[in-house]
Amino acid sequence: MRVTMATSPGRPDQHNEDFTAATPYGVVLLDGAGLSGTPSRCSHGVAWYTRQLGGALLAGLAPNNRQMLTTVLADAINQTASLHAGTCQLDDPGTPSATVIVLRRNRDQLEYLVLADSVLLLDQADHAPLVVSDDREADVGRLYRATMDGLTNGTPEHDQARRDYVQALRAHRNKPGGFWVAAADPSAADEAIVGSRPVKDVTAAALLSDGASRLTDIFGLTDWAGLLAILRDRGPAELIRQVRAAEDSDLDGGRWPRGKTHDDATATYCTHIS
Repeated sequence: MRVTMATSPGRPDQHNEDFTAATPYGVVLLDGAGLSGTPSRCSHGVAWYTRQLGGALLAGLAPNNRQMLTTVLADAINQTASLHAGTCQLDDPGTPSATVIVLRRNRDQLEYLVLADSVLLLDQADHAPLVVSDDREADVGRLYRATMDGLTNGTPEHDQARRDYVQALRAHRNKPGGFWVAAADPSAADEAIVGSRPVKDVTAAALLSDGASRLTDIFGLTDWAGLLAILRDRGPAELIRQVRAAEDSDLDGGRWPRGKTHDDATATYCTHIS
């Protein structure tokens, strides 16, 4: 498998809370969730969490480990929680969390796991792209985002509305009827979307944080096939460049209402899979 990747922080003065990495046996991408100015009883921060969880996931993709991907994720969540259980309040709703994508080749199958709203695209030779994402957070979010979306990005009023929005979402995190992310409870792994495709049917795969997928799912400037064409022809860095150009053309969020004017953006593109 040949893997190329690019990542960019939403703001140069803040840590990039995305994480992506690959080994000969698989690929992972995480998009950390947190917001400064909202309560959290974890002293480590979101970027620390995504690095730790991402590393544990990669270790779980070793070739001698044939466990189900949900088990790999649950073990990684447990391992990461053990690193700060003695210092942080892990049952607090503000504890760091992350979306997760895992892609693993297992003999003649390409296995995948998706938890929360990062996007996995599988480019299929004879069919339209397979789009895998978990929309439960967006479904819950629509109940609370009207005030935020009606305000101008970059204003104190919008910043406060976004904090209120995040606080409202936390009441639904990792609860039945809400949405699920990786945090400290390994049972969240059971809520992930899992599946597989024959390796021979997949020509390429893309793992996208929602800061990179917004070119299609928020901005609508291309469809999923067009996004894959950007990756194929010009690479992940060009996809992020186009995202940034779109964001910069709408700094006040008037055309595309969104919580973050600029978001951490990460794209990982896999070819030569067979």
